[in-house]
Amino acid sequence: MTGRPRVVIIGAGIVGCAIADELGMRGWTDLTVVDQGPLFTTGGSTSHTPGLVFQTHVSKTMTEFAAYTVRKYGELHLDGRPGYHRVGGLEVATTAPRMLDLHRRRGWAASYGVDGEIVDPGRCAELWPLLDPDMVHGGYHVPGDGQADPLVCAEAQAARAAAKGARFLPGTRVVAVEQRAGRVTGVRVTVAETGDGGSSRTARAASTVIPADVVVCAAGCWGPQVGRMAGVTVPLQPMVHQYALSARLPSLGPLPILRHQEQGLFFRRHGDRVGVGSYAHRPMPVRPAEIAAGAASAARPFTEKDFVPAWHEAVALLPELGTGTYSGGVNGVSSFTPDGFPLVGEAAELEGFWLAEAVRVTHSAGVARALAEWLVDGFSSFDLHECELGRFEPVQLSPSYVEERGMAMFAEAYDIVHPLRPIKSPRPLRTSPFHERHRELGAVFLEGAGWEQPHWFEANAHLDRNAAGEAARDAWAARHWSPVAAAEARAARERVALFDMTPLTRIEVAGPGAVKYLQWISTNNVAKPPGSVTYTLLLDASGGIRSDLTVARLADDLFQIGANGSLDLEWLRRHAPDDVYIRDITSGTCCVGVWGPHARNLLAPITDMDVSADAFPYFAVRSGHVGEVPVRAMRISLVGELGWELYTTADLGLRLWDTLWAAGAPLGVAAAGRAAFTSLRLEKGYRRWGVDMTPEHTPYEAGLAFALRTDKEFVGRSALGAAPQRRLVPLLTSQVVMGAEPVRAGGEVIGHVTSAAYGHTIDRPIAYAWLATPYAVVDTEVEVDYFDRKVKAIVAAEPLYDPAREKIRR
Repeated sequence: MTGRPRVVIIGAGIVGCAIADELGMRGWTDLTVVDQGPLFTTGGSTSHTPGLVFQTHVSKTMTEFAAYTVRKYGELHLDGRPGYHRVGGLEVATTAPRMLDLHRRRGWAASYGVDGEIVDPGRCAELWPLLDPDMVHGGYHVPGDGQADPLVCAEAQAARAAAKGARFLPGTRVVAVEQRAGRVTGVRVTVAETGDGGSSRTARAASTVIPADVVVCAAGCWGPQVGRMAGVTVPLQPMVHQYALSARLPSLGPLPILRHQEQGLFFRRHGDRVGVGSYAHRPMPVRPAEIAAGAASAARPFTEKDFVPAWHEAVALLPELGTGTYSGGVNGVSSFTPDGFPLVGEAAELEGFWLAEAVRVTHSAGVARALAEWLVDGFSSFDLHECELGRFEPVQLSPSYVEERGMAMFAEAYDIVHPLRPIKSPRPLRTSPFHERHRELGAVFLEGAGWEQPHWFEANAHLDRNAAGEAARDAWAARHWSPVAAAEARAARERVALFDMTPLTRIEVAGPGAVKYLQWISTNNVAKPPGSVTYTLLLDASGGIRSDLTVARLADDLFQIGANGSLDLEWLRRHAPDDVYIRDITSGTCCVGVWGPHARNLLAPITDMDVSADAFPYFAVRSGHVGEVPVRAMRISLVGELGWELYTTADLGLRLWDTLWAAGAPLGVAAAGRAAFTSLRLEKGYRRWGVDMTPEHTPYEAGLAFALRTDKEFVGRSALGAAPQRRLVPLLTSQVVMGAEPVRAGGEVIGHVTSAAYGHTIDRPIAYAWLATPYAVVDTEVEVDYFDRKVKAIVAAEPLYDPAREKIRR
């Protein structure tokens, strides 16, 4: 966006004030912040939140959001009152599994630049004298964690924004989002005439329109209502969580914020009292329609019966609390999304309508900075792919899905969550046409983007498998995994295997301007003759990798794109000119990967296509039949073996599978799942977008320079060129790790792990990792922090399997 547009921010809580401040710092000063309540105790979650800031999160982005919040709020003051108290944070473990999880959390912090330490029970008691040291195994202490004063931070940031020209309007309720030709033009508001901040429902109100080029919804639990005014779905579920104060404890001194996650509890000091918060009670959803517009507060009446069990557990950990009782309880309302991450970005349905929703105080300054950067510069310095509004599939936007997943996110807020743990419900949602055959083969399904995805097949348990891979896993790495995966990987390497690739997003791009558009939006040369397939990248304006794609040219003005999800679809649609037509064809189609040295022997007898190496070379696409089934065949392989991806319509998918299965039986065909797939791709060094590379990485850093054609213009090209300060490299480790662990050399953190698996062909555990460039050298010895252990590793040359690429081209 060029110039300095008119901006209206809906919500004067800590998030809205932070956005106004961040935009003001970047020169956008025509800002109006409206709130239906008074300033700055608006009645939303900012008004009742205890303001705890625990920085550590499994997500690098969320950790970085929190770290920026600490830095920024640590410098804020209002009338001599600090915005942030750096009292430190302590998380305690009362069981051995939780203690191991604290080691894992300490590893995440080290990976992402937050200082933390594991401490023994004695140190826990020194930090929190009220704590019973006999209850705990130890703790995780982060000195930089602490307590934000949300109202001080909100008002201090608002004052800075106002000094640059922003205006803040209390008692101003949004009743409509004005729009024309698919673009926002302003907000219609009613302004209370009572002089009491708009809290009176009977007050006369004047209606007016505030013009805007950009509207940012930071309305918290009122966000879904504002979204409906704009015609935008806001997948947010308000949930109640409880908070109360202990009796007075006169001897109370300075204390860090405290979490007892096994019982869903958190604690902080309030003068001579202790605040006790609970996520341990029954989920109490609040339907967005029940949160009245114009209400003075979103908080609910305190339900004591729900808090009693939490209080008993609090007293067990902190016995001195039992000398009195609790008071001042509140059922506060917070916002939960289906995956627990915030909602950030511009709505696809309405240009100029932006969201900053489901944001905790912990991440408020970071999210505000990210949104301001995105608005002003066109990209953010943070990797936002986990937070972008467009990440959800349509089925994940239904009210029932949002409510059920929001309740699950609340219930699991303090759980120990394995990185492969699938959601429990609602399932199944999306199934491929092969689903019944997979069930017959004993598939163990995980879930992704609503899809049921086979992870391995019990029918393969009788096949030969590599016992070494099983021995290289501890109990954590063996969870949601089976040694059957080794047999499936071996089938793909030695015979032929069928992989269900239906969940991969398929997009059709067509029209007179399709070639020119794809040449500009992606990095490689896709203007090849029809019948060609090209691997290419999508970059943002900073040169960061937004996605990687396979682009098949089917005709002069028709392409099929293999993408990574709904964010790619939205990106392509958002930037497409009028003479380019884009549609998602995923749900109406399906795909089988036929991969292995016998793939040609399987296909040749049952297809009318010439599948010889000369007639059907690598990275080519042809149309024909497999048995009676019309297919689109692409000679590409995501596991590094000879093979094809076969596409057909969903109604013929089952017939395609059965035809391939029958033809493959004499060749020893096997169905193979995602566990084998991950092992095979890492042996070949194939990156997974969103895990191994994200918008914070450039193609040169990620080892993908081969996908750049710098003799043409493309989005992000002008930002490329700086010497990489880090590189993505493979490590050979002494045992299987899981991802997000820090990598050290000489005791210093030099990077972190992305993907990991056992390489059943090379017979070694593999971990891909981002390392500082001086250490990203073959044969460099490093260590990976894995829970409370050090795992030896060495940087290896890639690819680890078939470096000459002979097998994939035969």
